[in-house]
Amino acid sequence: MRRLLLLPLSLSLLFISPAYAWGPIGHRITGAIADQNLSGAARAHVRILLGAEDLAQDATWPDDMRSDPAEFWQKTASPWHYVTVRAGDDYKVSDAPPEGDAMTALTKFTTTLRDPSASVDDKRLALRFIVHIIGDLHQPLHAGGGDDRGGNDFKVTWFGKSTNLHSVWDSGLIEQRSLSYSEYADWLSRSIEPAQVIAWSDPDPAVWVRESIALRKAIYPADPVLSWDYAYKHRVELDDRLKRAGIRIAAYLNWVFAPRITQAGRK
Repeated sequence: MRRLLLLPLSLSLLFISPAYAWGPIGHRITGAIADQNLSGAARAHVRILLGAEDLAQDATWPDDMRSDPAEFWQKTASPWHYVTVRAGDDYKVSDAPPEGDAMTALTKFTTTLRDPSASVDDKRLALRFIVHIIGDLHQPLHAGGGDDRGGNDFKVTWFGKSTNLHSVWDSGLIEQRSLSYSEYADWLSRSIEPAQVIAWSDPDPAVWVRESIALRKAIYPADPVLSWDYAYKHRVELDDRLKRAGIRIAAYLNWVFAPRITQAGRK
């Protein structure tokens, strides 16, 4: 009986707690799509660092670690899941807090992953954050304008339950589809055209942020009462961001782990 009573409480917390990133299902979808698009070299490096774990499993790890009370997880790493673009459509590092943000963290962890002298533990941490950060940068409300905490302060109801717009995009829209992450990822993967893989494979995070900003401007509803009509209106956009994130995680890792002889022009 006690477990039955706790379940509604835990569900209600999903709607009132601040949202920070794609929810677990969203991150696992992007990781699963990425796994299917890794090069041979990248897959070997990932296997060395993660062992039997795959990118779908590790995509949620930086969020899972938020339960750790250590200062690193509660303060230092907290801003590494988003960027703030206060004016215009282009990211500026001057908008980042002292601890950095998703863009500065991505640069830092990329350097670690490519550093032959870095320890395996440091490279494993870097890989897990890179996979997660790239996913986060494709959630449109992770490129906020600095005025409502990325939609966390924009209150809405979602199928009659009080929540906020950020939470709707993190998990509400995805969970409304009633698919497991593997079902959703397989479904999306089958719809990705080869031309899209080519077009989406430029490993430039500034492009991803500009796309998220453009979408963010179009998803704030005039009516805060959201249900089927909002879900239907933004379904294609949601799926597009998940697909692009998965392809770009793979493309970025393929670039990072490519034999150095092919990267001379990128150094």
